[in-house]
Amino acid sequence: MSSIYDNIEKPLLPELQHYLQQAYRADFCVGYFNLRGWQEVDTYIEQFKGGEGQACRLLVGMYRLPKDELKQALAIGVEQKRIDQKQALQQQTLIAEEFRQQLTYGVPTTDSEKGLRRLRSQLISGKLQVKLFLRYPLHAKLYLIYRDDRATPIIGYVGSSNLTLSGLKHQGELNVEVVERDDTYKLKQWFEERWNDKFCLDISDQLAEIIDESWATEKLLKPYFIYLKIAYHLSQEAREGLSRYQVSKKFKLLPFQEAAVRIAAHYVSQRNGEIIGDVVGLGKTLVGIAIAYIFEEEYDTSTLIICPKNLQKMWQDYIDKYGLRAKVVSISRVTQELREIPKRFCTVLIDESHNLRNREGKRYQAIQEYIEQNGSRCILLTATPYNKSYLDLSAQLRLFLRPDTDLGIKPEAHIRRVKGEKNFPSLHNNIPVRSLLAFEQSVEPEDWQQLMSRYMVRRTRSFIKKTYAKRDDNDRYYLEFADGQRFYFPTRQPRTLKFPVGEPQTDPYARLYSEAVVDNLKSLHLPRYGLGKYVAKEPSPLPTDEERKLLGNLSRAGKRLIGFCRTNLFKRLESSGFTFLQSLKRHILRNYVYLHAIENNLDLPIGTQDVSFLELDTDEDETQLPTDEDTEESNVLPDEAASVNEKESSEHLKQSAAKIYQNYQAQYSRRFKWIRANLFNKKELQKDLQEDIQILTQILVLNQVDTWN
Repeated sequence: MSSIYDNIEKPLLPELQHYLQQAYRADFCVGYFNLRGWQEVDTYIEQFKGGEGQACRLLVGMYRLPKDELKQALAIGVEQKRIDQKQALQQQTLIAEEFRQQLTYGVPTTDSEKGLRRLRSQLISGKLQVKLFLRYPLHAKLYLIYRDDRATPIIGYVGSSNLTLSGLKHQGELNVEVVERDDTYKLKQWFEERWNDKFCLDISDQLAEIIDESWATEKLLKPYFIYLKIAYHLSQEAREGLSRYQVSKKFKLLPFQEAAVRIAAHYVSQRNGEIIGDVVGLGKTLVGIAIAYIFEEEYDTSTLIICPKNLQKMWQDYIDKYGLRAKVVSISRVTQELREIPKRFCTVLIDESHNLRNREGKRYQAIQEYIEQNGSRCILLTATPYNKSYLDLSAQLRLFLRPDTDLGIKPEAHIRRVKGEKNFPSLHNNIPVRSLLAFEQSVEPEDWQQLMSRYMVRRTRSFIKKTYAKRDDNDRYYLEFADGQRFYFPTRQPRTLKFPVGEPQTDPYARLYSEAVVDNLKSLHLPRYGLGKYVAKEPSPLPTDEERKLLGNLSRAGKRLIGFCRTNLFKRLESSGFTFLQSLKRHILRNYVYLHAIENNLDLPIGTQDVSFLELDTDEDETQLPTDEDTEESNVLPDEAASVNEKESSEHLKQSAAKIYQNYQAQYSRRFKWIRANLFNKKELQKDLQEDIQILTQILVLNQVDTWN
């Protein structure tokens, strides 16, 4: 009785491999052929000499997918047509493309690469010949093995196993062994008839070419081609947005604005929300209103616009001009008004969304609750999405994104820092590694750049100039409106402007721009920005693993942050005397906050120690660094701190600092990293903080300012 092979009790693959070792040729007929499945038998085919009667002939019979086969079989009133040569050639091309697609599945491995290269070599050398049987769908599975053996010169296997990984070893099948000479001869004749059919087309050369053009090629690829391939895949969603969405001509957008609308509309549709983070002056408002209009038209919905009070009239004018079904609410009134607004606004547009950084705030919670209950899509507009902490970004994303949602990406840089993904759950309370919660554990710019590339559209003027602008005969860059009008980019030419300055006793400008002020600024220690240099040599108790990471970040970033802080003080001095003096006051108060923490052995509040995140995406002349005045930290100052006058002693400043510290802990604890004060050389840190207070106070006194008014 013939043996039966079902891949469960008795697998087929070992039998094929055993007899192929003794063979000099083979004929296979299968419905489906997988290029990687071939690796299970390719080493045995390698011993064949190649050529007529010395090779493996592979006949593939199913040129339509099962669903297409069923659709055609059950089609009403459609007769089955006989194939002609033209159709056969078309099918040959389509199937070759399907084989090409096979190579894009899964992760490339060294074994797969070697196997595909062997397959290519066998196709070229004639050890393997592959044909497509196209006269009609052929779902047969036949394996004939020829060997020099008098008793059984041909061994056959007939059944259900395709030449694929699943067919040969992974799923249950039913195959029977055939060894009788008369039976194997009839099977051989059956194969020959189909192999020689005029609608049986050779595809060997095409398969070899497909492998040669794939990642498994032996050719050395130019780095530029690899770059193009990566760019093509990374831009897939953007390309889908550009192809799917169209913008009404009534908006009269410039090309870069229209591109932003179409791309962001796709992102909002796919991810429920997006941040439009273009720098100031690129038309975020018009972009936002155009996106809202697209969703109103496509989904027959309406839009709720939340904005600062002073922008309400502007937004209402846009609504009237472009005919949106929208309502405008001041962000200062959301806690009162959102409760009364019906749950029918399926799109929520928030202008100046960076104001919603505090997740504990009542306004934030009111807006988040409305969005969640209504299932609204979100369009967030802000030129400064990132301020002091990366949590500024996650707070805005949480308005429309559940923190535990699987994002499909993970904070790779942070994972490397914690020595691999296996350590991540134990260090972070088993939070999902591909979630926003996971990214919130990271302080690595690389991770946040990766995340925000999916949730933010941000362009700069220099990017627009390089990408969208045209040049005239005079080498001047311009953008062209739909009516043909040109907007020229201004050519910036720095010039020295001179103006007379009076005596320091009578002219405040003279006091501000004096050498004494400049020298004082240069002499500042700025210890809060350079904590890394104050780390104690032998702290007790020793730092934990988490504290060591924080200390490492402080050491790496400190020198840069000190430089940025000093540069920004000079910028403020140049731009506004009032702003500059306000900066000095806040520096003094915050130094007192640190002194309060050190004297009471409390944890020190530290913000992010890397300001490079949005710098990479910002024009050189419009850098927005997260300095004290740009942060929500400045809003933490209690009212009484602003009323302290210079006649009051340092004790009053210490009291104010204590209240500020309490406010940090009570309302803004998540906006800081906290680190033990006894990890630092307290005496050295205190000394430099005090010296900076004295220097800054001298500048205030020098300018005859009521220090705290």
